[in-house]
Amino acid sequence: MLDTWFDPMALAIVLAGTLAATLLRCGVADGRIALCALRGLFDEPFDAARAKASLAVQIREIADDGFLRAEPHHFGDREFDSLSDLMISQRSIQSLHGEHSKFKDARLANAHTAMRVFDSAAELAPVLGLAGTLIALGQAQGAAAANSGIVGAISTAVVTTLYGLVAANFLFSPIGNAIARRSRQEERDRDEVLEWLANGIQKAGKADAAPVAAKVAA
Repeated sequence: MLDTWFDPMALAIVLAGTLAATLLRCGVADGRIALCALRGLFDEPFDAARAKASLAVQIREIADDGFLRAEPHHFGDREFDSLSDLMISQRSIQSLHGEHSKFKDARLANAHTAMRVFDSAAELAPVLGLAGTLIALGQAQGAAAANSGIVGAISTAVVTTLYGLVAANFLFSPIGNAIARRSRQEERDRDEVLEWLANGIQKAGKADAAPVAAKVAA
């Protein structure tokens, strides 16, 4: 049964052909972005709770010591580490949203590029399956003339078409959708953490300003 549905040549035609055609259509640079996005699916997703716990140290230090004496705290996230540096160096939260938008736009651009690459692969896989079918049918004509091997050639033709459909609908398209879901969830979580951070820093700044105001009034 397995021998009937497993054909290494048909599999090579579909997968290798699809990857080559996708690379030619989308380019090497976009292909690298797609591979990075694919690897990212196996990484730990952005953890909003962990980010808040780490950033709470920053907020507490600003509330206790003020912007002048506070030091930026990093926890390994490129965006929020950069936001901490920017916030402390400028002693302001005004630029947080602008800097966040830059990171967000870059992430969304990469996610859209990766989705486009895998959508292209999903579109091309059935085409390569059809190409493999035509190749196998061409071999079947020669096999018919020799009265040998025709059954194997027709089997390859059928299996190649099947591989193309399976690769498109159960491999490349689901990967593109998984990247889209991960991207949407991450941006929602990051937006939530940013708003939480901005509100916390604003309250910490007011708390820091209160003793100064009391001294001036006295």
